[in-house]
Amino acid sequence: MSNLGRVYTIYTGGFIAFIILMAILSALGVPNVVIGYFFVGFTIVIYAAIGIMSRTMQVGEYYVAGRRVPAIFNGMATGADWMSGASFVGMAGTLYALGYDGLAYVVGWTGGYVLVAILVAPYLRKFGAYTVPDFLSARYGGNLARFLGVIVLMTCSFTYVVAQIYATGIISARFIGLDFNIAVYVGLAGILVCSMLGGMRAVTWTQVAQYIVLIIAYLIPAIWMSTVKTGVPLPQIMYGQALQGISALEAAQGIAVQHLTPFVHGGFNAPNYFLLILCLMVGTASLPHVLMRYFTTPSVREARNSVAWSLLFIFILYFTAPSYAAFAKWTMLDLVASGLTPENIADKAGWMLRWAAADGSLVQICGKAAIDTAAIVAACTEQGVTQIGFGNIALNADMIVLATPEMAGMPYVISGLVAAGGLAAALSTADGLLLAIANALSHDIYYKMIDQNAPTARRLLVSRVLLVVVAIVAAYVASTKPADILSMVAWAFSLAAAGLFPALVLGIWWKRTSTAGALAGIVAGFGVCVYYLLGTRYGAPGFYETWSFLSSAGADGAAKYAELKAALAAAAPDAQAAAAKALDTYAQTIANWWGIKNLSAAAFGLPVGFGVMIVVSLLTKAPSKEMQDMIDEIRIPRGKIVMEEKTT
Repeated sequence: MSNLGRVYTIYTGGFIAFIILMAILSALGVPNVVIGYFFVGFTIVIYAAIGIMSRTMQVGEYYVAGRRVPAIFNGMATGADWMSGASFVGMAGTLYALGYDGLAYVVGWTGGYVLVAILVAPYLRKFGAYTVPDFLSARYGGNLARFLGVIVLMTCSFTYVVAQIYATGIISARFIGLDFNIAVYVGLAGILVCSMLGGMRAVTWTQVAQYIVLIIAYLIPAIWMSTVKTGVPLPQIMYGQALQGISALEAAQGIAVQHLTPFVHGGFNAPNYFLLILCLMVGTASLPHVLMRYFTTPSVREARNSVAWSLLFIFILYFTAPSYAAFAKWTMLDLVASGLTPENIADKAGWMLRWAAADGSLVQICGKAAIDTAAIVAACTEQGVTQIGFGNIALNADMIVLATPEMAGMPYVISGLVAAGGLAAALSTADGLLLAIANALSHDIYYKMIDQNAPTARRLLVSRVLLVVVAIVAAYVASTKPADILSMVAWAFSLAAAGLFPALVLGIWWKRTSTAGALAGIVAGFGVCVYYLLGTRYGAPGFYETWSFLSSAGADGAAKYAELKAALAAAAPDAQAAAAKALDTYAQTIANWWGIKNLSAAAFGLPVGFGVMIVVSLLTKAPSKEMQDMIDEIRIPRGKIVMEEKTT
């Protein structure tokens, strides 16, 4: 523990030396695919080595890393835990596509850590639990609260971990040429080696190493583009100049929906923008795999300091993401302005064809997959396009970060580095999520509810077996390429916010919260959130018809819905599937309450959860004096841990 600073300094120097070695090999003519194998393989081997060296058979080490992790290193581990594949790969891509409106994600996710620091983390650390359901059980007197906590945890964590395994498959398939279905299980093996043998202890030290990789991989392309475009290697500071360059090129090219115009991208309006920020903030402060990181610090004071370090390390990436997106968009607009035609695109932007060849949905030009020059010429000729404009090019938002090195003419070694960074981000979050799920099942369900006398060896065996089972199920789901996976990731924040936040915050800050109030509030808030999510996405026609008086559709929307419904009723048998799909697709745009998107479902679940919890608590018996004294105790930074777990 005393050598951590030196160990990770040597590791960072070694990784930089490895990047330089890869650059030399690339310059000597080593094929790109070999460089890709080196980047992906070498980093996974390092993570696996750390995981194996951190193996343990002690319960306290396995669940909470022995509560010995210093604040700065826990901050780095939390940063890696938080920087999912979605954040690393998707954040800049979302800002590229949505412009101003994409900032809702940056503000919401970063602001959530302020709530973590002020309202939740230090008090859970003083309580001394191993898991979030542990706290709910002790605070609300029994296993029913624990069980409800496990249900919420499983619901919001499983889809999130599927998305991380999906990301590892995409990156491995693109950069080392594996079939996607094989790549998913290769990524799974990397995740399991990091987490299975050492639990939280192994995951913590692996995540510190992964943070170093992902932040270097994210900063280098941004610094490169800033230096080339402005001469100043500070992309965060030169962000304003990039925005000026974008605005000038958009005006020159006659682009109507501009990068800096608010509430015009992706169907956002002001209420949806600010409600999304709220849901992401509150969801961040409720996600179990984030909160359990603060159970690993030596003291309450270290837990507070750790949140501050987490914010700093997350800030570095999130402060860079808008500039990364802006410089990428500036580069793309410059490319279009240079005179891009269907005939010369292979010479000027061959990277588009390479990405489209990997997956036709990633790059479309003139409405068709840009797999080769002939396909582009045919598609553009059909539309009468001779000069390709920015609006004729559709890039998938999730490829922006990975494709930017090629877009900006950087050497392939930078592309390999970015792939390694994206893999580190996905692996680190998957480790944390799988551990949260497995620990909830093994500690909260098996040990606390089934066999409280289970010996240490059996508890850890059960946890490891469950970790492998959950991971294999998640990998199988990821291999099916579920269409809604990105939406489900966003839903995780609303589910966590509605299901856990009221119970956690009121449990800490309002002594009058009763067991009956908490149980009713969790069920009501989580239930409303799930109903809104599933109703507006998977049962949109029925939801709209039930709640049409609250919909934002208006008379015109209602008339169009009636027209599509009549068309379905009159459709011939062979045309019914298409007519039903058209009706469902349109219904999803108008199935809502007051126009609120289902991304912000916690806008309804959160106030319902708080309201029911408060009202029922006031109508039922107050908690005992002993419980109220315990709540007072967990608000005091000093003193003994309230609940000491049996560790042998």
